[in-house]
Amino acid sequence: MRMRRKKHLNERLNAVSNLIIKRLFATKNLNEDILEKEYIDYSLVFGNDNPVMLEVGCGKGGFILETAKNNPNINYIAVEMLENIIMLAAEQVKNAGLNNVKFINAGAEYLPKYIKDESIDRIFLNFSPPYPQNSYENRRLSGERYALSYKSMLKKGGAVYQKTDDYDFFEYSKKSFAKCGFIVEDVSSNLEKGFNGNVETEYEKKFRSLNMPIYGLKAIKE
Repeated sequence: MRMRRKKHLNERLNAVSNLIIKRLFATKNLNEDILEKEYIDYSLVFGNDNPVMLEVGCGKGGFILETAKNNPNINYIAVEMLENIIMLAAEQVKNAGLNNVKFINAGAEYLPKYIKDESIDRIFLNFSPPYPQNSYENRRLSGERYALSYKSMLKKGGAVYQKTDDYDFFEYSKKSFAKCGFIVEDVSSNLEKGFNGNVETEYEKKFRSLNMPIYGLKAIKE
């Protein structure tokens, strides 16, 4: 089902344009686009040299908002491909007056175009679509092509933190990260609410209210 365009979308996007540092509107060819690098200068964008963390698929921004509030000395880049959704997330950050969050409006497959190798400390994958059909495996954000991309972006010792409510997707992710050379640990089939400073997403709050298990893992780059 196609999402209805938000009222006054362009005006609202313009109002948060200083937060959306990269937007990819049209593509000629994925491989060609990725080769045309537009690396983000973190010092210029954030005005400091603090560590940088990345959320891939930020949704309406609940997780990145609370995480950034709790960690003012860390910079965050939140990625979301849908204009309707990233606008809502950026509005939340603007209203909160946060200076340590910026956004990329593009699909995760284009991150190598914008993110330098070995420049990210952590990557968060929160309740990504599991795409259970085998024909859509290449869309899974923990699949091999994405996992290898994250591995390039992460610093040595950096990690991907993943949460999901889908058991099959969780098992798939464990195998995928291990296959790509990550050390997979902190594996949980029932992630505790406050574990390791965990900030709940909108989906997580909903699933917990229904007593559904939350699966979590950490995949570390050696």
